Amino acid sequence: MKILEVRRHSMRKAGGGSQLSQAGVDFARQLGAALGPFARVVTTVAPRTRETAIAMGFAVDYELISLVSDDALYAEAERTRWWAAAQPFVALADVLAEHSATWRYGSALAALWRDILTDLPNDTTALVISHSGEIEIALTCCFPEASHIAWGGAFGPCEGARLHFGGEPERFIKVELLRNMP
Repeated sequence: MKILEVRRHSMRKAGGGSQLSQAGVDFARQLGAALGPFARVVTTVAPRTRETAIAMGFAVDYELISLVSDDALYAEAERTRWWAAAQPFVALADVLAEHSATWRYGSALAALWRDILTDLPNDTTALVISHSGEIEIALTCCFPEASHIAWGGAFGPCEGARLHFGGEPERFIKVELLRNMP
């Protein structure tokens, strides 16, 4: 069995931007002290994801480029606004059931997650630091039949999921949501 831990980046500077705030660095550092070890650490190309991994205490092995070039995905997002729903994972599952642009994007992200794990030995864990929206889409694609109502809201800073990867053929077989304590 292999495990993929996927987490959203930490808090950004006021007004947005690509870098973490000092509070975001401190939060990631505190969380990272209780995590790992990881056989592989992957971020996106956005500085805030790399900064989160480093603040957690982990060297980055490589970066993913997950640029969206499908205008239909943006149009679908504006039409559905799944993240603003009272139950965003339920709303997202409904969008994904259409097998349209969001489903294509989520399936591509889930394939990237799978590829991160395939050449790792059993009993190892990889870490991916990514973004809100991307994590929810890919996670729901990986577990389309899950009880999405129990998953709660969209992920906050450093929240995410732990996915168990195994079986024959290898696939994501179990998910645990990782929420920050209040």
